[in-house]
Formats: sequence, structure tokens, C-alpha cells
Amino acid sequence: KGKKIATPQLGNTQDVAFLNWIAGKGWKVDAQSGKGDVSVVRTDNKITPDAYKSGSIDGAWVPEPTASKLVSQGAKVLLDEADLWADKEFVITNIIVSQKFLKAHPDVVEAVLRGSVKTNDWIKANPDKAKASANAALKTLSGKALPANVLDPAWQSIKTTNDPLAATLGLEADHAVKAGLLKKPDLDGIYDLAPLNKVLKALGKPPVADAGFGVK
Repeated sequence: KGKKIATPQLGNTQDVAFLNWIAGKGWKVDAQSGKGDVSVVRTDNKITPDAYKSGSIDGAWVPEPTASKLVSQGAKVLLDEADLWADKEFVITNIIVSQKFLKAHPDVVEAVLRGSVKTNDWIKANPDKAKASANAALKTLSGKALPANVLDPAWQSIKTTNDPLAATLGLEADHAVKAGLLKKPDLDGIYDLAPLNKVLKALGKPPVADAGFGVK
């Protein structure tokens, strides 16, 4: 309370989670402006470490590798969001496609999903190689690789899974409504897991569930 805490942007996954956590503490914050008992400062992840170093923010609710960058600068982890969720799992990123494209090119969508599932298997079987490959890609894209004291803890905090964790999307939407960022959304039909479950079955893996948000 009374601190300036950064989130990546208004209404994104971490912003909603932090606003929900604030509300659970009984603190009042205007979701749009970020002003209140806690100051929620929407800050680009690239800038957050420098903002923390300069003292313009007191802390941050951020994804990896930004969180590990802050820790490398002397920050302390006060809360891991995974501890707030059942099974310590919650959705951050899903693969999405328009219904129009899915209908016109189901074979392409299936191929992408098959590639994703096989890549997840490879990552789990080759964690060190996967970490090095991801860091090499980061260097190509940004011009700078992550140092080991940032990359290693960040990699441990990230989990790739074939399960879209649909039930947690519903809870995240409820949190956004509670925070005043959304009107109650209609999530019916947002998931069509038939192509994914087809791929999983072919590879001898168990199906995943849509938590009642699947196409009818």
C-alpha cells in the first residue's frame, strides 16, 4: 500500500492479476488511471528494470524474463503468481486462429498444432538445448542475449503445455470484470479444441478440456 508498482500495460494478463490481488487486500485503485491506495504504473517491460533501478517504481508484477532481470538487480520476489492458482498453472498465451481461416484451412491449423505439440515434447526432453536455442533467437531478434543469471531462473519459471488451461481463462475474465476493466464477456465457443485433440490422439496423448467454453 502506498507504493508504485509497474505492470506491462493496461488490461494485460499481469495487470488484471495485480488489480485482482489488490482488491483482495481491500485496497482501492481506479483500474483505468491506476491511481489509488497503490499506484499501478503501466510500463513497457523493456523499461521496467531501468525504472526500478532509478527508483521511479518500487516493484513490479511482470512476466519473465523481466522478473528475473529485476531480481538480478537486487529485487526480492514477494509473491509468485503461480501460488495463487490451483495446480500452480494459469494461461498466459494461447494459440489462436480466426474461425474463417480454421474452416478454410483445417490442414494448415492442424500442422501448426502438431508442430507446437512436438516442439513442447522436444523442449521437455532437451531443456538445456531449448534454453540455448531460445536465447539465440532472442539475440537475433533484439541484438542481445540474456546473461545466465537472468536466463536460468526465468527458464525455470516458464512452463510450456499442450493444455490451453481453459478454466483459468474464465477466471481471468472474471477478475477483469471485478476490476472494472470489462463488462461480463461471452466466452462461449471461444475454444475449438477438436483439431488439437485430434493431434494429441494421433500422438498417443490424452485430450484436453474446454471447461465449457468450447464450440457447440
